[in-house]
Amino acid sequence: MVKYRLYVDEVGDAGLKHVGDLQHRFLSLTGVIAESDYVRVRIHPELESIKNNLFESHPDEPVVLHRKELINATWPFHVLRDSETRAAFDAEMLALIRDWDYRVLTVCLDKQAFVAASLNAIHDPYNYCLTTLVELFSNWLDLCESIGDVMVETRGSKEDKKTKEHFRILWETGTTGAGARPFQNLLTSREVKINAKDKNISGLQLADLFAHPLHSSILNEHGFQARPLAPHAAQILAILETKYCMRMV
Repeated sequence: MVKYRLYVDEVGDAGLKHVGDLQHRFLSLTGVIAESDYVRVRIHPELESIKNNLFESHPDEPVVLHRKELINATWPFHVLRDSETRAAFDAEMLALIRDWDYRVLTVCLDKQAFVAASLNAIHDPYNYCLTTLVELFSNWLDLCESIGDVMVETRGSKEDKKTKEHFRILWETGTTGAGARPFQNLLTSREVKINAKDKNISGLQLADLFAHPLHSSILNEHGFQARPLAPHAAQILAILETKYCMRMV
């Protein structure tokens, strides 16, 4: 049976202060679904190749793609300050993003509505979104007759501990609507994997690159953000629209 992994990154914070401020109101989680063997034989080596060709890299200290540093062309991405190098890098990355085989899920939470419904009394916003994301992933695995596991980016020791406990409970007891059986049958572990992007995990790097354009597009779609996406982000989004298997708002 084919095994997939869901790589998760977030945009926004899980805090409930200032939820009336548009800068803090929304939290989104984006998941990239990729077959484990495909990541090993295709995505990871091809991603490393483009990084090694352009950036100062050493196997002991690999370059890790991060959207903010890429946009600002800060070290080790300072070579992108050259317009021709930037154009070549963007074109190559877009080609890979277009050609690779993966799927994308997105969940976006309006924390103002979340608090108004008093859901914050029993749910943590991040884990609430993660539950929905894992449900969507499990439904997709069921349709594909496959199995999988989940990896999220670390958010700090306290937050990671809460997420681990929440995931175990989710696997053991399930949700009111679905019960536990779908999670236990389709997810290979009751433990969520938590890692930092600086571990050079390709799936987490892709989730980081995709999460912000998807977050912005959802806010634009619902009238909460009046500025257009940057050209490169818009190109990424156009590709991702063909990779979606589901999104929830």
